[in-house]
Amino acid sequence: MSERVVAQIGDQSIIIESGKLAKQADGAVTVQLGETIVVVAAVAATKAKPGQEFFPLTVDYRERAAAAGRFPGGYFKREGRPSEKEILTSRIIDRPIRPLFPKGWFNEVQVQAILLSADGQNDADILAANGASAALLVSDIPWAGPIGVVRVGRVEGKFIANPTHDQLEGSDLDLIYVGNDSDVVMFEGAADEITEADFIAALKFGQEAIQPIIAAQKELAAKLGKTKRTITTNVVPEPILEAARAFAGDSIISALLTPAKLAREAACKSIEAAMGAHLVEKFGAEAVNEFVIKDAFYYIQKEAIRSLVLDQNKRLDGRGFDDVRPLSGEAGILPRAHGSALFVRGETQALAITTLGTTEDIQEFDAYTGGSTEKKFLLHYNFPNFSVGETGRISGPGRREIGHGALAERSIEPMLPLKDYPYTVRITSEIMESNGSTSMASVCAGTLALMDAGVPVTRPVGGISVGICTEYDSAAKISRYKLLTDIIGWEDAFCDMDCKIAGTEKGITGFQLDLKLKGLPLEIMAEAVEKARLARLHILKAMSDILPAPRAEMSKYAPRIIRIRVNPEKIGAIIGPGGKNIKSLVEKSGCEINIEDDGTVMIFSIDEEGMRIAREGIEAVAAEIEVGKIYRGKVVSIKEFGAFVEVLPGQDGLVHISELADFRVKATEDVVKMGDVIWVKCIGVDEKGRVRLSRKAAMAERAKEMEQKTQ
Repeated sequence: MSERVVAQIGDQSIIIESGKLAKQADGAVTVQLGETIVVVAAVAATKAKPGQEFFPLTVDYRERAAAAGRFPGGYFKREGRPSEKEILTSRIIDRPIRPLFPKGWFNEVQVQAILLSADGQNDADILAANGASAALLVSDIPWAGPIGVVRVGRVEGKFIANPTHDQLEGSDLDLIYVGNDSDVVMFEGAADEITEADFIAALKFGQEAIQPIIAAQKELAAKLGKTKRTITTNVVPEPILEAARAFAGDSIISALLTPAKLAREAACKSIEAAMGAHLVEKFGAEAVNEFVIKDAFYYIQKEAIRSLVLDQNKRLDGRGFDDVRPLSGEAGILPRAHGSALFVRGETQALAITTLGTTEDIQEFDAYTGGSTEKKFLLHYNFPNFSVGETGRISGPGRREIGHGALAERSIEPMLPLKDYPYTVRITSEIMESNGSTSMASVCAGTLALMDAGVPVTRPVGGISVGICTEYDSAAKISRYKLLTDIIGWEDAFCDMDCKIAGTEKGITGFQLDLKLKGLPLEIMAEAVEKARLARLHILKAMSDILPAPRAEMSKYAPRIIRIRVNPEKIGAIIGPGGKNIKSLVEKSGCEINIEDDGTVMIFSIDEEGMRIAREGIEAVAAEIEVGKIYRGKVVSIKEFGAFVEVLPGQDGLVHISELADFRVKATEDVVKMGDVIWVKCIGVDEKGRVRLSRKAAMAERAKEMEQKTQ
């Protein structure tokens, strides 16, 4: 038996249905808005794998070309590895649902979402995230939901829930908001320098908009929901944990307060090793395995760090709660790059490299759910193992790297004049050292690298991360908390929030919130946003000291561009039969030449001589014959009534027999023959575009010029 519920948000109807598809899954739903439909299924293993020491949650969102009535691109005509859009949507689902599973439960859970129908206007990412919540809620999987998810846009100053792709084109905000009954759980997105006050207003709008979705999920669970299964969680026995606390004593505090990251980690590892040996000796190897030692020390670390913050007002590296770590940087450090910059914040280093490309470098991709199908600005983030002093598998970018790059990209993009800028722009952010918020360091380094390349950035963009450490009372309400500006790695790992805010001196351009809590009141979030603003202004000042404005000159290794406008009717002549003419010109000049349908011709080259050859070649073909102008042309046809002379590539005109000379000519061939190169003057163009030339007039005018020169 299937059941469906409807969440009404303004004039939108989001339909959630369960019991019809994927009935062997632990929980499954379809979610529909307009004609966009997503199926989401959740399954949990009945027991944990032997030796499992972490919670193995896998979230996977996939789009099917058939949903949009299309074939996939590529040779195989079958969907392959996940696209960037699919990976980012998977992260949107994963991040808010992960903290709501029971701590210490290690059964594998898979949440899979598949796009079944796409109307090209309503994006599926929001539907998939709501579907994940609904599927988990109606299942027997233990999970502390539901959550509601909405996209918030703003058009002409008015907030809109779940705007269509057409509406988003006119929006200065693209906010994905996730919340529960009362609090924010996660958000991410971009904006066009929205103020902090307007950003908080958008969060409040999102919180109100998700309530019908949460109510609909609860209604569906009341109708079809399964009884939650009984589970066993893996926790360290209290006697062992107490013995571990007693052994670590005050030594853990002094180790944690070691200022340098690697020294701090080494000191803690030493205590962990000694503690492990002590516990094994006291309780036996059978009771104290590697997992017990690791988990016990994790609890001790977490308790100690949180006690330092909440009880002693101390941070691990000795900073004040609002202090940003020391800032430094350098622009133009790589000689062959088009633009480069190093940005350093404490023990975090990002090296950004800007490359300017042509229109041929624009990234094109399938967009089954609608929206843009190409990107003119790309930011790719790379996080090598050595940046944290570790070894590990070396492979292509993972989901975290793609997510961090996307956050930095959307933070910078609003400040780029992409519509009128002729170049395709790529930034690669290479993380050289990491101890907290490398994505925000990538924003700062990327902005400086753009400016070093001479890209006309509207205003510099900086970013910072703000964390929180909380304590709850018996009523499960936050009783006290401390906000931490510019969190380091262990403050992220052992505290409760990573709130990244990027923007300019005028407002916010990019944002992302990750919580380890079940939710955070918007009043506290407003405080965090204000602290991020103050820190951002401090960072922007430091960036200005490194490079105050975009460089006036581009790198000599960057491609130059010339833009020429030609008559669109000349495009065929420029290209030539089968592209013969344009291919020949590209080969001779070594340039890249792109021709638009409106007659815009763009020539890209780093060689001045090649640029000259290409420009002259284009102008020669595109030139129009002008009345009164003298040309040197070739006789291409002989007639009784005159000769046709080609004066420009592919363009000729008639020299009537009466215009061949200043005397009576009996036969055309008495004066000119096929292949002769002669001077002619354009004396007229009729209404049909036929050109009249005169050899007689050209000779007379040239003779007059010669006479003037000899006087």
